[in-house]
Amino acid sequence: VWEGLPKLVIRWLMVAFSAYCIIDTVFLSTRQEVRLPMFVGLILLFGFLTFPAKKGDERVNHMPWYDIVLLIAGPGAYFFYAVNAQNVVQMSARVMQNDLYMIIGLIGILALVELCRRCVGLPILCVAGVLLVYTFFNLGGSADFKMTLYQVIRTMFYTFNGIFGGPISVCAKFIVVFIIFGAFLERTGIAQFFINLANAVAGAAPGGPAKVAVISSALCGMVSGSSVGNTVTTGSVTIPMMKKTGYKPEFAGAVEAAASTGGQIMPPIMGAGAFIMAEIIGVQYAQIAAAAVLPAVAYFLAVFILVHMIAKKKGLGKDSGVHYEGKPILPRVYRLLPIVVLVVMIIMGYSLPRSAIYCTIFSIIIAAISPETRMGPRKLLQTLMDGVRQAANIAIPTAACGIMIGIVVNSGVAVKIAKLIGTSGEGSLFIALLIAALGCLLLGMALPTVAAYLIAVTLFASAIQGLGISALVTNMFIFYFGVVAQITPPVCLASFTAAGIAGASAWKTGWKAFSFAITAFIVPFAFVYRPAILLEGTMVEIIIAYCIVIAATYLLACGIAGYLFRPLKMWERIACYVVAFIFILPSSMSDIIGIAGCALIMAYCFMTGKKNANKAQPA
Repeated sequence: VWEGLPKLVIRWLMVAFSAYCIIDTVFLSTRQEVRLPMFVGLILLFGFLTFPAKKGDERVNHMPWYDIVLLIAGPGAYFFYAVNAQNVVQMSARVMQNDLYMIIGLIGILALVELCRRCVGLPILCVAGVLLVYTFFNLGGSADFKMTLYQVIRTMFYTFNGIFGGPISVCAKFIVVFIIFGAFLERTGIAQFFINLANAVAGAAPGGPAKVAVISSALCGMVSGSSVGNTVTTGSVTIPMMKKTGYKPEFAGAVEAAASTGGQIMPPIMGAGAFIMAEIIGVQYAQIAAAAVLPAVAYFLAVFILVHMIAKKKGLGKDSGVHYEGKPILPRVYRLLPIVVLVVMIIMGYSLPRSAIYCTIFSIIIAAISPETRMGPRKLLQTLMDGVRQAANIAIPTAACGIMIGIVVNSGVAVKIAKLIGTSGEGSLFIALLIAALGCLLLGMALPTVAAYLIAVTLFASAIQGLGISALVTNMFIFYFGVVAQITPPVCLASFTAAGIAGASAWKTGWKAFSFAITAFIVPFAFVYRPAILLEGTMVEIIIAYCIVIAATYLLACGIAGYLFRPLKMWERIACYVVAFIFILPSSMSDIIGIAGCALIMAYCFMTGKKNANKAQPA
């Protein structure tokens, strides 16, 4: 906690860092060996000024001696590399013969690992530790300890196969400027506008507050790309509304968590992993965002249908007694302009960094229109600081992921896993997908989305692509499971955040959110077998695939809610699940069976529901 002069100095350092990122990204062409170490060094500088060694250590203007040492030595190692980049390039592999460079590299790695522990927690270090031990012994281990250690340090610190690989490059080039744009966009009051808009659309419908939570989370997810941030922004309004309507705290928290998690898969600004995906595949980000539209709509539609069915089941009518009085919608539509401009610029082919920076300036202008959102110098500086903090939260684990990716690549683990999948399933695509999905869920329970996605891609992508699946579909499959892992117990930050707002049990909220988001576990399998969902196919194939997915998600939502025109018995719910799964299979026969099964289930439930209603009416 910084006050007085230290706070002022840190504030201006963060402002300078923001300006440096913008100028370096748009106007300069600094070589990677200089730019990336400088970026990571500055992130470490702000990281050690922000994250204490122990949570809850909030003494004002106090920094322990060991943190001062880390503050100097950690960033200093990266600045040393940036200054001596030319020497490192010239020495190449001979850098291992220089003990000073090796010691500095080791200090840089350890400082990053420690900061990652403070930022994310121990799980990511456990994963890295296991992989590092395996790599160490795979490369020679104790037979030549010093050379093995130096080889690992060189790979991790002095090449582009470790810390300074593709992920941190994308973070420095794209993600930081988009985070700054998102921080300024929030200052325009767009989140409150989205909540008001959702309330105007669905607030008076059956289960209105829950539907408002879904719609507002989908809209806010378009600009935040963060499940936890989305939960805090919309959940602080929608969760109390749901509780007043009659929903249990666990239900209210679960709906908000499930809906907010979809923010990472909702274009145009998806989670940070989507930007990295574009770099990995080698395609324009616009293509990634376009491909994600239909699956994202299917996800939110499934959650919306689910809360509608539960509202009908519980008898929550149109007039719930809870009304949110917001300001008129139309006079504030202009707040959408930065998003519209961003989408137009991306479609027109402008570079992502320039688009984000221009729209940031536009957001400041939009905010100035209304006195309640107008930003003076203090608010401008505070917004820049918020952007830097959020950037550090993403950049620190992303840089640490570079270490793990380097370990996986150099140890040959990815190749061995690909061979294992190929031999165990005899080339079965379903087995490969199942192993990859489970692996993503396990990684995602311990790591942030970006980290889980990056490691899972390194481990599983080659095996899936080897079975004839395109790079886009493979990466999107892994990305989706990295996202939904964030609401998979026992570690589910979005659910825990929503439970805290709702005053509910975190454990119960987590499992309920997991069941509400079950569609997100089905859709990735659907677009592997039906790539048209990701716009890989003709227009007719895309329309058919999307209709099939909507029908499957509808039945799945009805099965989970236990309601379709009337409360469902257990065998009827199972029938809904079975038909929903049949829809996923990529054949004309499965489509026919699925359509017939869907029609039969709906007709049967409608007729029996109407019959029961007639019996209940007095003569």
